[in-house]
Amino acid sequence: MGTGAAPAQSDGCAAADRGDGEIDRQLERDQNQRRATPERIEVIANVAQLRELLPQLESVGRVALDTEADSLHCYKEKLCLLQISIPERDVIVDPLANVDLAPLGDALAGKEIVLHGADYDLRLLRRNLNFVPERIFDTVIAARLIGIREFSLAALVQRYFGIELAKGSQKANWAQRPLPTRMADYAVNDTRYLLPMAERLEKELDSRNRMEWFRQSCQRALEQAAIDRERDVDEAWRISGAGALRGRAYAVLRELWNWREKEAEAVDRPPFHILQNRELLHSAEKFAAGESPDYKHFSDRRRRAFREAAERGMHLPEKDWPVRPRRSGTRATAEVVKRIEQLRRNRDQAAKDLQIESSFIAPRATLEAIAADRTRADALLVPWQRDLLRISEVRGQKTEVS
Repeated sequence: MGTGAAPAQSDGCAAADRGDGEIDRQLERDQNQRRATPERIEVIANVAQLRELLPQLESVGRVALDTEADSLHCYKEKLCLLQISIPERDVIVDPLANVDLAPLGDALAGKEIVLHGADYDLRLLRRNLNFVPERIFDTVIAARLIGIREFSLAALVQRYFGIELAKGSQKANWAQRPLPTRMADYAVNDTRYLLPMAERLEKELDSRNRMEWFRQSCQRALEQAAIDRERDVDEAWRISGAGALRGRAYAVLRELWNWREKEAEAVDRPPFHILQNRELLHSAEKFAAGESPDYKHFSDRRRRAFREAAERGMHLPEKDWPVRPRRSGTRATAEVVKRIEQLRRNRDQAAKDLQIESSFIAPRATLEAIAADRTRADALLVPWQRDLLRISEVRGQKTEVS
């Protein structure tokens, strides 16, 4: 997560209250600094520790959560840390400690879960703990709804608490044990400020009469995270840059990609640890040109398998070469173009009036999709977005743009 200074007043957000409130903020900063000391970090790694935590979780209505996984270090990612903050307590739960975490999910049931950028965390929690919150408070959604342009966690912590978060562990291997103190401290920082931050954001949303918008967007985030994103293996090999390959190189790339997947799974490493995408593309071109690229870090066994995969692609009959995907869709009609422009004007005017990002109301692709198929408005937009775009309620197969 990057750091950033507090956005200037020109971002359209009212400055925090001055005067007496400054004393409260200074006291809060002092408290946060005291809480930030590494020796205060608790790691829950056994049944007794978890059992002691549960009553405190059950006694509160709002809990801050964050997760860390090892997708940069393993083929199949796993949940490695679960950071939890409640008033006066920040803890790390160790999912790798062979402790049954089902009671933790039960204790969190019915709570409002505060997250920063909820989608990835929600998917990890559902897949690994079978836990789906009933309600969430996403601080990214809240910040964008009040017009904050710099909404990384570091930027928001700097903005509201005057604290600069440490960098350095974003790409760390969270599965390593024992967990280094610097990594534990970095991890806890991802939740220790979320509860007071949510309170500040909630007040600003309320003052702008945008709490209902916020609730709609958080509910949509929950619904989207519940949808599994199945990878289409028949399409996944078409990596960025594949379209530039010509002739047999396209077939070689597919074979090399499949080889890389098998290698990565066998050693439980991410595919890019075996060979990066740019190297995969380069190799496909070289093999197709009759050359034999080599990589010094390959073992003899891996080198043989690499070349055998390329040979399979080279010897594939042309009729079996992968078919290039056709361009989807047709040229927009004049009527569709007119609707796109009307939607864009409505969106941009609303964004200007509300001083929020136009893309947060609806990105260009969404405008185009709705203009081409007006019945998709409900699926692509929540009510407040439809209202700002001045799209009437869907009746039958028709959605009108005013």
